[in-house]
Amino acid sequence: MSQPAPTPLHDVRVVEISDRIAGAYCGKLLTDAGADVVKVEPPQGDPLRRVTVTGAPIDDGGASPLFSYLNAGKRSITTFSSDLAAAADIVIVTGHADGVNPAALLDAAPRCIVITISDFGREGPRARRPASEFTLQAASGLTGFRGDPAGPPISIGGELGEYMAGVWAAYGALALRRRVLGGGAGGHLDMSVLEAITLMQSGEWLHSALLQVPPVRRSVEVPSIEPARDGYVGISMVTGQQWLDFASMVECPELTEVPQLQFQIGRWDYRDWIRERIGPWMAERTVAEIVELGQLFRLPLAPIGNGATIAQMDHLRERGVFVDHPAGFPQPRPPWRMSAAAPAPVRPAPVLDDGAGPHWEPRVSDSPNSSESLPLNGIRVIDFTAFWAGPAATHALAAFGADVIKIESIQRPDGIRFSGGMRDDVDDWWEYGWVFHAMNTNKRSVTLDLQSEPGRRLIRRLIGQADVVVENFSPRVMEQFGLGAQALLELNPRLVVVRMPAFGLDGPWRDRVGFAPTMEQIAGLAWVTGQEDGPPVAPRGACDPLAGAHAAFAVLAALECTERTGVGQLVEVPMIETVLNVTAIQIIEHAVFGRLMHRRGNRGHGPAVQDVYRCAGEDNWVAVTARTERECAALAELAGGLDDEVAGWLAARDAEEAAETLTAAGVPAEVVISPSLVIANPQLRQRGFFESLTHPSTGENLYPCPPFTRLDGVQRWLRRPPPTLGEHTGEVLTELCGVTAEELAALAADGVIGTRPKGL
Repeated sequence: MSQPAPTPLHDVRVVEISDRIAGAYCGKLLTDAGADVVKVEPPQGDPLRRVTVTGAPIDDGGASPLFSYLNAGKRSITTFSSDLAAAADIVIVTGHADGVNPAALLDAAPRCIVITISDFGREGPRARRPASEFTLQAASGLTGFRGDPAGPPISIGGELGEYMAGVWAAYGALALRRRVLGGGAGGHLDMSVLEAITLMQSGEWLHSALLQVPPVRRSVEVPSIEPARDGYVGISMVTGQQWLDFASMVECPELTEVPQLQFQIGRWDYRDWIRERIGPWMAERTVAEIVELGQLFRLPLAPIGNGATIAQMDHLRERGVFVDHPAGFPQPRPPWRMSAAAPAPVRPAPVLDDGAGPHWEPRVSDSPNSSESLPLNGIRVIDFTAFWAGPAATHALAAFGADVIKIESIQRPDGIRFSGGMRDDVDDWWEYGWVFHAMNTNKRSVTLDLQSEPGRRLIRRLIGQADVVVENFSPRVMEQFGLGAQALLELNPRLVVVRMPAFGLDGPWRDRVGFAPTMEQIAGLAWVTGQEDGPPVAPRGACDPLAGAHAAFAVLAALECTERTGVGQLVEVPMIETVLNVTAIQIIEHAVFGRLMHRRGNRGHGPAVQDVYRCAGEDNWVAVTARTERECAALAELAGGLDDEVAGWLAARDAEEAAETLTAAGVPAEVVISPSLVIANPQLRQRGFFESLTHPSTGENLYPCPPFTRLDGVQRWLRRPPPTLGEHTGEVLTELCGVTAEELAALAADGVIGTRPKGL
């Protein structure tokens, strides 16, 4: 009988001390990958045991579906000890847990990795400021980016930021573990949830700086989620070519006659004109008919999923995405598949203090090396990714020290260089794409025409010296280059090959085009975002960096497996499945309680008093949450009540002053800002979330970092500005492939390499 596949994180020990989704999801990711996770709860239990998002009651002594989903396979104890922490490999702590001192833990166990997760981080002028997911979205600029200016700003429904923080924490733990496995010390990574959420906006301060435009105002994509004959269709177009193809599909050639419409940012001013023209065509057809036709035009169109419909979608059913939880509900499997490893089986969530506490013997090891290097130094990544999700994954790897070599070509540069607008006063306008800038720091750029034999020969040499290959093309592309996973593993048997197709490598939707808004539409995020009496609203790409963080985690889990087994493997991380893992509660609570989550504007899905309120001045808003009896009492005392009184009290007040008054009274509140203005946040600046780099074309600007304070001995996260097209081609090909100056000149003359897009 064949042996079952190993889990990637076999024999990794984790202690989780968490009272929020971020910590629990971090622990879930590690559990699913095979770690032994011990959850330390207070005597009354984790508060998430009693939380339901639809307000359904929980039987006495029972656990909520949310708790069961996040904590399947963990063990529960109610007593924390330093001996327990000293025997662990990773300790996860949320908030400012009493009695948990990272420095003391590391003194006792220098190889231990401590991850702390708190709203603003443990240090800085706002470290103890009250906050909620809702107010942190406002402070990050996410809320201020979304909604019709005729109405209020709109926050993203669901606790998306909590999950983003959780996956970043899990990634950070495995990144630092690479150093430990190499004989180095562990350390403390202090995470800010605000910073993790800020990474979900598209670097809009760079948009303003690079394109020399005012701060972005809120809007919605046009078209975005539009009514068809029998429901809503999600539409997401990123490139100018997709706009031309859409105009052809809806039989409206006049849409191609206005140059501004080729860019999403230019369509808002024409929104009524566009909808007048496409509306009749949409109204004559069903959602299924429009989506099917869209595939013929290679357009990212999708049905709008919700908790009742998602699990029934044919692609997800055929791929076996949903598995049974022992508590009796369907849940998505982990969002990765590995060819030489498997996730841990889904097991029950623990009862409180279940008696299955750990009996870990202390780790026996020499004193760690004195190591102040970045944890991923020595890892080489060949990066074929483009747009946002894939580059976000390799951006995380590069920040922690990996040598990431970005592969483009002059025939086909990364499309995000051209997306969203352009400068008409510079010759190299393709070097000003702000999302490209935000997600490609620390990387080296090499151009190679992979449709040429010299290009393919050189890329094979590079891959032969790499540890990881990452790509996010549609499934057929790498095979067309002769670089499918099997070919790559034959070339380099220890290679970790990470593929990030939108919908996976098989199934009915395998060849469909999909971007992050497409996933947000299918997986339920759009369904719960928007006004109660309005259409669903797309979160606007926040799931690109979310998918990237999941892929980066999967890379490091697979590398650990390779270190242990000596075998490389294919790792599949479909974007749709990463998003389904963070919207799972919609499907789960519909299955358990028969309750469907709906849009609730900015009121959220819990019992809290929550909304965005207009303040004095033009279009100024503040986001407020009161969850506990104490917070509600403080808000009521300030405003004279909790209903219309809050709106009336805030209407006459300056937004900044109102937020300071509320937070001083212990009520979470933040001004709703444009994402372009987040660089002024004093907490982000003092913690060093932004670092300055000088680009040869665009000059000096501020760039985003990982959502952690820097490791001891590490002065900067960012060491290189985003590369210009082909900037490092000569350097890399000379260093790693032995190409001579004469050969480089011949390659350039033949168009195999270059520094300017072909035809420009």
